Amino acid sequence: MKRHLPNAVTCLNLFAGCLALEQIFAGNPQAAAYLVGIAALFDFVDGLLARALHVSSPIGKDLDSLADMVSFGVVPGAFLFTLLQQALPAAGLPAWLAYAGFIVTVFSGLRLAKFNNDTRQTTSFIGLPTPANTLLVASLPLILANDTFGLTSYILNPWVLLPLSLLLSYLLVAEIPLFALKFKNMSWQDNSLRFIFVLLALGLVLLLQATAIPLIVLLYVALSMLKPSYS
Repeated sequence: MKRHLPNAVTCLNLFAGCLALEQIFAGNPQAAAYLVGIAALFDFVDGLLARALHVSSPIGKDLDSLADMVSFGVVPGAFLFTLLQQALPAAGLPAWLAYAGFIVTVFSGLRLAKFNNDTRQTTSFIGLPTPANTLLVASLPLILANDTFGLTSYILNPWVLLPLSLLLSYLLVAEIPLFALKFKNMSWQDNSLRFIFVLLALGLVLLLQATAIPLIVLLYVALSMLKPSYS
């Protein structure tokens, strides 16, 4: 029975992703953003359970990637598509450019396929993980809903959204080593980079709330590049 528990949690990730997608196209991007957070939590817990219970299987690995493709592949593309739909008319640009948001979906698929077949990514990542990428994109509607820093004109700007779609697509498959938030123990010596990141991330969230999320992803990449030696 216990060997099926991680897969059940993975299915909850997939279900949350489906609900997020429905909410995006129903015009409720904020609700979708919260559902992305729930999907990311399930994605974290299923791996945690698999390691704790010492269970793994090819089906579990494939199911995890299929769930991630929806929750962290299709969903960010849909977010960017709808944001571009709002931004393009004011800039006088053609409506079909909104489909460029789904470039992130394509590269998310490439990222997941690469991860499944790259033996270098057992204890760390090479390229931005799809959940981190999606959390960044999903934070944009939350920032727009409570824009205390006057960022709306920048977010709803196709000259920001289009390059952002290309940048995120590149980061997903870039040969950039990034640490994983997998604590083998609670030792500071073995996990100093992870502890520093978590503490800084919590501080940013307390100060900036949703606006902190893009900064946290940038911090994640920056810390990984500043200190590339980790286990």
